[in-house]
Order: sequence, then C-alpha cells, then structure tokens
Amino acid sequence: MYRTNTCGELRLSDAGKEVTLAGWVKRSRKMGGMTFIDLRDRYGVTQLVFNEADDAALCENANKLGREFCVQITGVVSERQSKNANMPTGDIEILVKTLNVLSSSLTPPFTIEDETDGGDDIRMKYRYLDLRRDAVRKNLELRHRMTILIRNFLDNRNFLEVETPFLIGSTPEGARDFVVPSRMNPGQFYALPQSPQTLKQLLMIAGFDRYFQIVKCFRDEDLRADRQPEFTQVDCEMSFVDQDDVINLFEEMMRHLFKEVLDVDIPKLQQMTWHEAMRRFGSDKPDLRFGMEFVELMDELKGTADFSVFNEAEYIGGICAPGCADYSRKQLNELTDFVKRPQVGAKGLVYIKVNEDGTIKSSIDKFYSEEQLRKVADKMGANKGDLILILSGDNANKTRVQLCTLRLEMGDRLGLRDKNVFKCLWIVDFPLFEWSDEEQRLMATHHPFTMPNPDDIPLLDEHPEQVRAKAYDFVCNGIEVGGGSLRIHDSNLQAKMFEVLGFTPEKAMEQFGFLINAFKFGAPPHAGLAFGLDRMVSIFAKLDSIRDCIAFPKNNSGRDVMLDAPSELAQKQLDELQLKVDLSQKND
Repeated sequence: MYRTNTCGELRLSDAGKEVTLAGWVKRSRKMGGMTFIDLRDRYGVTQLVFNEADDAALCENANKLGREFCVQITGVVSERQSKNANMPTGDIEILVKTLNVLSSSLTPPFTIEDETDGGDDIRMKYRYLDLRRDAVRKNLELRHRMTILIRNFLDNRNFLEVETPFLIGSTPEGARDFVVPSRMNPGQFYALPQSPQTLKQLLMIAGFDRYFQIVKCFRDEDLRADRQPEFTQVDCEMSFVDQDDVINLFEEMMRHLFKEVLDVDIPKLQQMTWHEAMRRFGSDKPDLRFGMEFVELMDELKGTADFSVFNEAEYIGGICAPGCADYSRKQLNELTDFVKRPQVGAKGLVYIKVNEDGTIKSSIDKFYSEEQLRKVADKMGANKGDLILILSGDNANKTRVQLCTLRLEMGDRLGLRDKNVFKCLWIVDFPLFEWSDEEQRLMATHHPFTMPNPDDIPLLDEHPEQVRAKAYDFVCNGIEVGGGSLRIHDSNLQAKMFEVLGFTPEKAMEQFGFLINAFKFGAPPHAGLAFGLDRMVSIFAKLDSIRDCIAFPKNNSGRDVMLDAPSELAQKQLDELQLKVDLSQKND
C-alpha cells in the first residue's frame, strides 16, 4: 500500500512502529549531517529525519528533494528531542529508512503556507496549489461538515432531496440569465437557473410536501465579495405551512449549525420589519453588532437657520460615533471624501463634536447657534467625546442608504464589526413591488410568485406600491444569508399579480404557462426559503469573501483564470449551433 498512516495521526504512543507515509515536501532543512523534511498531506504535517551517518546515499537523495515533490517514505516513529508544541505531531519524527519519489515538482509560483507571498491572481491561476494551504483546505472541510449537518437536519424532518434540471427556460425578472444554445433546436436557448424557484413549487403541487436541494445557481450580475456567477443554495420548500412554521424550523436549523460547528448559542431571534430596518439602519440587512442607529434631524435642522443644504433636504439624519471627538481635520476630510465617492454618492458631510470639556464644535457652527447644536447632540444621545456625523439629501431612501454605508465604515474603523460575534435576525414585511427606473414599471421585489400580505390585497388595484409581501430574510452580521416567502397558490391571485407586473395573459402564459396550468390541479398552500451556502460558510469561517470557501471560484471579472474561461468557440462549434458572433460593439 502507498501508506499505513496519514501525516497527521501519529503520536508518541506510536513510537517504535514502522510506518509508511506519502505526501508533499513542505520544507527541507539541512543541519550538519542531518536533513529534516516536513511532509504534508491533507491531514497534517510530520517531520522526517535523514541521517547521513546511517545512510549517506539516502540522505543525499533527500537533499535533492524540492518543495512540493510528492514522495513516499518508510521509517520508524521516534520520540522527538526538540518537540514542537504547535504541531499535533510535534512529539514525534520519522527516522527514514527508504525514500521513493512518486513525482517531482517545479518550484511553485508562491509559498504554500498560511501566510503566503502569492497575490489573488497568481493563487487563482494555480488554485490547485492554493488548495494545499491549510487555511484554504480548512474552509472546504468546514463547508463539507456544514453540508452534512444540513442534510442530516433536514432528513430528520422528513425533507426529500430532489435534483432539478440545469437546462431550463429563460424567465424575466431578477438578474440576467446565463443562456445555452441548443444544437438540436437551432435559434433556441436554454437558461441556467437563477434558482429552482418554479421547479420546487411544482414539487409541492406534485405532493412531495417537503423538498430540499443543495444546488448550484447561476446569475449574470455584477460581482462583489459576496457574489459569484455560480453559487450554491440550500434550497427548501414546504407545503401546508405558514410564515411562522418556516421561520421557526429554519431558525432551529441555524441554531443547530452555530452550536455544532462553533459552540455558539443563538437566542430566539427578533423579527424586524423592512420599514423599521430602513428607518433605523438604512439597510434591509442591518449589522446589529454595534449601535450608531440613525436619528432623524429634520425638526432640529431644517428651516431653523439660513443653511440651504438642510433647508432643501427631504431627509436629514445622523449617527453618533462614540469616542471620536478627537478626530483630526485630516480624518474628517477622509470621511468627507469617502461619502463623496461615486459608490456612495453623498454631496458632503456635516459633523458636530462634543468635546471632552463639554463644548460643541461643528462644521456648521457659523449657521447654527451652540444652543441649536446642543439640541441635536441631546437628541442623538451624544456623550462627551462623541462625534456626530450628518448626511442630507433630496431623496430619503437614497440618503439613508448613504448613511448606512458611512455607519458601516465607522464600524470598521472603530473595530466594532467583530467576526467572533454573531448577531442574527429576521427581516419581514418587505414591499411586494419595487420601481425599476430601467424598466419604468413595477417589478417584483423577490419574484412574481410571492404571496401578498392578505390584509393588503385590496390595495393591489390602486396602491400596489403599499402592498407588503409575506416574505422574510435571515440576516447575520449585516449579510443576507437566506430569504424566502409564502407562495401564491390561488390562480386568480396569481393572474392579478401578473397583471400588476404588466404581463398580458398571453405573455404570462408564454413565460409561466407550465406553472399556471399546474395551479389548476389542486395547488397546496406552500412556502420556501433558500440559504446561500457560500455566504453561510464564509460567516462561520470568518472570511471577508465567499471566494475563499469555494474550491474553484471566478475572479471579480467573472473569469476562471485557471481554466482560462470564458473563451472563444471554434468556428466549427459556432456553425453547428448556427451562431454568428458580432464583435463590432465589443468596446462600446
């Protein structure tokens, strides 16, 4: 056999045993007549010892080994004189008797250590080497463990895992589809699913009662740290349930994961309405690890002085940063530049300092008296040494989002977003519709099959923008980890939903006829939820990006630099698909 043991399992109790190990050379050190090699496999690292006095030829061969050579050795486990408490195998070493080079290696383009010298691009190009690093491998081991726990949890609650197809029809709404041409149906295309939404609803109509799938989904959208073109969902659907049933079950699942994986106890979670979250935090995924809640200052600042910036504003709001009154002019200018960036879009920043001696200093003190500014400080609950930061604008929602970005920036600067702290909650009562400037019409906030709040159904005709959805998001540390909703199961209500969204009956039937027809055969009340597995693992692993818990991720341009994909097709393939590529607008 290639090995009797792995490189992570031998201990002092194994001393005297003859063993065979196989793995990769992590590092080599020559000290006098002795050569020491750290041998690594997935399970750990074991030190090998080659003694020139015992076998000069063997020691000479060991000296020729380079980093990442794949080797097999046989030797005897011995107690290590200079023990290494930082290694699980640090009490022992292997006195090597035979060495077999299984394959040699080029010098790797970066050091395969936790603290590597390789940048993102080079590590992604040689991802198979990057995956040898303990830090990356542990993320995938964590992902595996969480996946097993999820499967077992859902299996124990009568969920069936059902695979759904990847080649489906394109549907409107949501992000852009990735499309696949069909050779056998020229001029027609499949789409890769953004989620198995309609398919899992069909499974409920089919009577499967409880479904789940840990499934790849695909969305052609702009990328960021928590987005990839292909990502993995824990996709679930249940029949004969209401919103509380879904929330309670999946809150239990998340509590189970936190306890089993991190030994963290998550209490019963609060539910916050979408409107309250936007009012207090300017976000439907608020980070509750720290305070700095918004305080509206319209009464105190609008129309109370000759300051047109506030007098013309639709919204004025502030946050109170504790202990920051000593911020220098340079730091305040940096914050002003931050909010003026195109990604934030604010026109400027106003500050009020409550100094340690109780005096007030502000960037607008030539417009407002100290008494007026002190009223603002009192309303903000500011203490001595605090810094008040204020934004205003002619669009309340937009300004709240800008203030949210500033709040998170201050949380980062003050070290308040501790990855070892977990604050979770449910956001409920989302708007059913949102306005699209691009489409110039109402769009479904989630998808067209989301159940309206029964109390708001009478508003669908005259005031659809006021209708709330029976939808819910699971949020942890400012990240939307999962989301779902009750589904429409009544054909008439579904037809009304399509009408509000601007679909003619013919267009709705063209796009969703399979589901509309299925509703005619006794659709049960049903609801579902999907968790983003990549985001979930990244939170548990305390990562900044989901790329670090995906085996072979894409870069920020959506490219796989290891496989050099996407790439051009050969003309023969294009001809078979009856496709013609027009690159005339490539650089537009």
